[in-house]
Amino acid sequence: MHTTSTAGTGVRSKGLILAAMIFAVAMTFIDQTIVSIGAPTIQHSLGLSSSGMQWAINAYLLTLAALFAFGGRLADIAGHRKMVVLGVIIFAGASALCGLTPSGGIAEAWLVAFRALQGAGGAIMFPAAIAIVVATFELHSRGRALALFFGIAGGLTAIGPIVGGYLIEWKWQSIFWINVPVALIALALIAISKPPNESRPAPMDYRGLVLIAAGVGLSVFGFQQSARWGWSDPVIWASIAAGVVLLIVFFRVEARTESPLINVQIFRNQTFTVENIILGIAMMAFIPVFFFTALYGQIALAEKPTTSSLLILYFFLGFVVCAQIGGRMLDRIGAKRPVVAGSVLAAVGFGLWAGRATDLHPGAQVIYIVMAGAGMGLMLGQANTDAINRASRYSYGEATGITQTVRNYGASLGFAILGTVLVTRFQSAITASLTGRGLPGPAAHAQAAKIAQLPQGGNGNPAAIPAFIRADFASATRDVLFGMCVIMAVAAFVALRGLRWGIQEDTTAAGTGLSSQLPDEDPGADLNPARR
Repeated sequence: MHTTSTAGTGVRSKGLILAAMIFAVAMTFIDQTIVSIGAPTIQHSLGLSSSGMQWAINAYLLTLAALFAFGGRLADIAGHRKMVVLGVIIFAGASALCGLTPSGGIAEAWLVAFRALQGAGGAIMFPAAIAIVVATFELHSRGRALALFFGIAGGLTAIGPIVGGYLIEWKWQSIFWINVPVALIALALIAISKPPNESRPAPMDYRGLVLIAAGVGLSVFGFQQSARWGWSDPVIWASIAAGVVLLIVFFRVEARTESPLINVQIFRNQTFTVENIILGIAMMAFIPVFFFTALYGQIALAEKPTTSSLLILYFFLGFVVCAQIGGRMLDRIGAKRPVVAGSVLAAVGFGLWAGRATDLHPGAQVIYIVMAGAGMGLMLGQANTDAINRASRYSYGEATGITQTVRNYGASLGFAILGTVLVTRFQSAITASLTGRGLPGPAAHAQAAKIAQLPQGGNGNPAAIPAFIRADFASATRDVLFGMCVIMAVAAFVALRGLRWGIQEDTTAAGTGLSSQLPDEDPGADLNPARR
């Protein structure tokens, strides 16, 4: 049975609903980056071990990634508005308790537990929020609405390190407590705007939940720890392999389950599958760029965290402006052109930025940073929106759960690969520099390995960093940016070959699932050349 809240639809402000959903998810985006900036201060204040602090960071990302599919399905079953409200309350409550972490022996377990609860709240809230936005706006105005949604959300990810830098200087607990007033605003806007509470009651597939949560959690954990433990550690490969095997089992089990957590038949839709591949690839560059740029500013440019994070602001400016342009393009001519053009622009921007990274003059890099951000803004939200558009009205939460799982998986893989590139290249460069200064080879290698451990940011006095260390880190960052260039070039190729021209036509009735379509059918594609 399908249920929906229709009362007041004619007078309900769509803009107010959009604002409510943006405030609801704002916390999750800020939290992806803000805690990493405050990690050294939190660790020192609470007396945490290095591994304990790392777990406090990873616990949030792991539960967020592992439970997105569950959150999407739960939203479709129990009601989109109910799950947004529940997710906001859980997230804000867990944030408040993170800020109340007591000192002493219990601190580490306390912080890790409530960071994990934050992730669970985010996983419940986010798919439901996007499902509400998608259901509120008609198909051919949806691109602009979600462009604003993803533009602001992406911008919040970008400014997280900037805000975090200032909040940490005041009180470390404030990076968690800032979520509470944001949550109260979100709840007030939800109460006023009364978003739709569409649902499709069905049994919950707990077997599928266990399989996908374990599969995503294990593999993402392996990716997260690879740069720190090294790829030679058998635990890394065992975690990734076990996770991948569980995900394969999950897909096979879901295909035979009557009421699955994810209807895997949705992947028979070519556009949905291709857009998810593009999202996974693009996120390998999009989330890591904020972290690596902040480190580059602190180490290579010898700036304070609050100053170095301004580099990310340039990226954000390009991103948010072109996200709006991309949304209008999606509504007018379809997804292929903005996705292809944005991927190409991002690849060129990252490549040109890499060429200037070793100059250590941020002014010469600004235009290329803006260009890379503009490319990501042009394509990222449009790929996401186009994928969700392929779902039926009562499966928006499920489709969003899939896209967000893919996005988080891609980001984790990107951190693993690019983090390994950074550490390896940085260590190699330092070894060569120390050897050139007369230090014996084995001693140089040992010292370089110690220096090159991937930092969390915000450590020490940037002005005290030796000039050769700055140059070596810039050289390693250049290779990371070239890697991002290659990643976005691959995304452009996949989009060019896999997507179809034209806008999607709203040909499916509400409640008609994609599983009824044949593998080669894509009813959303309009091949009329006049509309390209």
